[in-house]
Amino acid sequence: MGPVVRSIRILPWIVALLFCVGAHADTINFEGLTDGTSVGSYYAGLTFTNATVLSAGVSLNELEFPPHSGQNVVLDDGGPIRINFALPVSAFSAYFTYASPLLISAFDGSGTLLGAVTSSFLANYTSSGNPPNELLSLAFGQGIASVLLAGDPAGGSFVMDDISYSVGGAVPPPPPPPVTTTPEPSAVVLLGTGVLIMLLLHQGPLTRVRRAN
Repeated sequence: MGPVVRSIRILPWIVALLFCVGAHADTINFEGLTDGTSVGSYYAGLTFTNATVLSAGVSLNELEFPPHSGQNVVLDDGGPIRINFALPVSAFSAYFTYASPLLISAFDGSGTLLGAVTSSFLANYTSSGNPPNELLSLAFGQGIASVLLAGDPAGGSFVMDDISYSVGGAVPPPPPPPVTTTPEPSAVVLLGTGVLIMLLLHQGPLTRVRRAN
């Protein structure tokens, strides 16, 4: 294989890498906020609605709703939590412990629904028998402008911890298939000879798409 062909095959991976340059992931664990704080616009670039901090040993029942890390979580206080991003993000994730099923929806800048994910269980607080702190995530390369985190419409149904979101860049497109080149005549002859020898040795199909039962 010549150096030109090698360069062509490597190029798609270089392009994919460039898509990721400038992208970075941020994590918020809500530590440092006091119990009962309304998160609001406390974190630069994000605006929370219906999100109130609960702290272990204070307002949080940590035996049933344990934090994923640290001492603090956020409660859906009075209704679904909405998070608006000042700049579109390509991915969002967080850990949830809940008393009713969750629906996490992502929207673009025009309010169009990009997609949604649901919780694995009806409930996963400690005594429910299901593991607390389920990781739920969404990723859309076209850019997420906001997410809506909905449990019970009245709120008070889940806590959230350790949210993560990716800012900048985009989900890289899959690399195109490798460029194929026409082999030289000598290579064709060698390939044909090899196939003929294998056919004579195996006396049957050269390959099997499915395994024999």
